[in-house]
Amino acid sequence: MDNQFENKEKMGMPSANNMENTAEHKDDVKKSKADVPGDVTYDDKVIQKIIGNAVAKIDGLLTVDGGFFSNVAEKLVNTDNVTTGIDTEVGKKQVAVDMDIVVEYGRDIPEIVDRIKHVIQEEVKKMTHLEVVEVNIHVADVKTKQEYEEDSETVQDKVTDAAQTTGQFASKQAEKAKDAVNQGADKIQNKIDENKDDQVK
Repeated sequence: MDNQFENKEKMGMPSANNMENTAEHKDDVKKSKADVPGDVTYDDKVIQKIIGNAVAKIDGLLTVDGGFFSNVAEKLVNTDNVTTGIDTEVGKKQVAVDMDIVVEYGRDIPEIVDRIKHVIQEEVKKMTHLEVVEVNIHVADVKTKQEYEEDSETVQDKVTDAAQTTGQFASKQAEKAKDAVNQGADKIQNKIDENKDDQVK
């Protein structure tokens, strides 16, 4: 009989002892999940990121935007901050959301708003098990895709041009400083050479 168990183990089949250990381990895992006290809390930016990523591909929604100035700030630091324009209030079991959006001109705004609410509710529930109890949406602007792209490019181009101009100015200043140092070093070297000549005589 013992040989049969040994043979089973060699063949990769669990023995009676191993099966008992596996069952006990599963019971321990279940107990540890239920018996360990503690809370899970979420920072606002976590929920904002989930929402920002969730609504990113909604057709007809051009951007979730905190207005022109936050858009400029975002371009200045050259980040793709998905939390811009999203405010959240996060409790232990529930979430409330306020957001500003820019919608594509000519689209059905209430339909897009309904889709945004649905996607937010689904994604937040799936990832955190929190209930989204309120989504307030402020439509900050409507633009054609072309207007939106031009506005975005204009801001980006201005920032890029400013950075290049600043970079060129800094380079010129560095060159001037280098020249001044070199001229100063040359004058000092000339003085040393003159003093040597005087001492040699």
